[in-house]
Amino acid sequence: MASNYCLLFVATATLCLLQSVYCTEFDVGERNGWAVPPENDTDFYNEWASKKRFKLDDTIRFNYKKGSVMEVSKRDYKECNSNRPNFFSNTGNTVYTLDRSGFFFFISGATGHCEKGQRMIVWVVAQDGSGGTSHASNSNALFSYGFLLIILLFHFFYYN
Repeated sequence: MASNYCLLFVATATLCLLQSVYCTEFDVGERNGWAVPPENDTDFYNEWASKKRFKLDDTIRFNYKKGSVMEVSKRDYKECNSNRPNFFSNTGNTVYTLDRSGFFFFISGATGHCEKGQRMIVWVVAQDGSGGTSHASNSNALFSYGFLLIILLFHFFYYN
């Protein structure tokens, strides 16, 4: 009987662990948060993003005291144009899900902040067989472990 509880615990813990590593949340700018960078460091956010490996369904968290964050087109990014955002938030604690592969362009909507370097390009790697884990294989792994958990639960309840 005790071994059944142990097996159930291990199966549940494995499923929870698998789900917790499924995607990653990144804090934009880490300790600095989302703010106007120093004058001599206007590429701060792009340098930060270039050191990360973003995958499908990862999230990025923008922490800021004032201003906003916008996801915009490439053209609006280059021009620091905040008139047509695809996404806008000014909550001070914004979580954005990277829901496709390719490039995402973020700017601050506060007047003059984008021009001072408060903008960032995020590249979400394509989900292919080149070393990254694909969304489909993660889903299949979750399904497999979920199915295993159901079998174990059935076994536990049926034979006890």
